Amino acid sequence: MGRGSHKGGGMPSQRQLRVGELVRKSLSECLTRGEIRDPLLEMHVISIPEVRMSPDLSLATAYVMPLGAPGQEQPIVDALNSHKKYLRGRLGRDVAMKHTPDLRFRYDETFDEASRIDALLSSPLVQQDLLKKDDVENDDEK
Repeated sequence: MGRGSHKGGGMPSQRQLRVGELVRKSLSECLTRGEIRDPLLEMHVISIPEVRMSPDLSLATAYVMPLGAPGQEQPIVDALNSHKKYLRGRLGRDVAMKHTPDLRFRYDETFDEASRIDALLSSPLVQQDLLKKDDVENDDEK
């Protein structure tokens, strides 16, 4: 078994990362050029921060972030999934691979998670604990 191919997950191989970046670039360019005729997709700017490839490169999971579309995340992901046949064909022309991977689109929740953690860290209770810790450290230095 090669690196990253065991069932427990692990780090992706360099090949997975390289192919994922090629797929991401191709999908991003296709969305930027407005090649998909869908009113919902045409109204919004969609960022693709990451594409994760399966170990055998047969499946590409594209994480998408609709910008300026609060509450529209799931409809946009559904619209992209409904156009994945066209996008896969486009990908086959853009990226020279023996087999074009199946596409799957998911909403990228990393930005939401980072905002949630930032809000937690700036909450009054955490700030109060940080101030107490600073006071204790200052007392120890004296």
